[in-house]
Amino acid sequence: MPSSPVFASPVSARPGFASPASRIPAGALWGLLVALVLGLGLAGPVLAAPAGADLFEAHCAGCHVNGGNIIRRGKTLRLAALERQGVASEAAIAAIAAGGAGQMSGYAGVLGEEGVAAVAAWVWQQAQADWPRD
Repeated sequence: MPSSPVFASPVSARPGFASPASRIPAGALWGLLVALVLGLGLAGPVLAAPAGADLFEAHCAGCHVNGGNIIRRGKTLRLAALERQGVASEAAIAAIAAGGAGQMSGYAGVLGEEGVAAVAAWVWQQAQADWPRD
């Protein structure tokens, strides 16, 4: 019995054969690559907003529904109130979220550094957009 080679020639090397990949337009391949990169979370800032929204919903919305404040009405997360209180920046919001202020406890231990930053970025974005409701 004749011995056969361990590795046969690739199927695409056969004359007249086109591999399935060669039938896909290059633009579609780039689009697929971009979708995979985004889907794998390699584009961190693009995915930061949903993480901030989810963390806010889980840890903050109990008192700050739609940017309000059920404990102290004047201490809302609306832009005018943040400006009046001198905390109209993402960094100032992060400092309060981490360390607390007044009756509000800090959440650094629960959210971690990245979570605090994500929540602060999301809250600041919502404040600037006047807390739109979906």
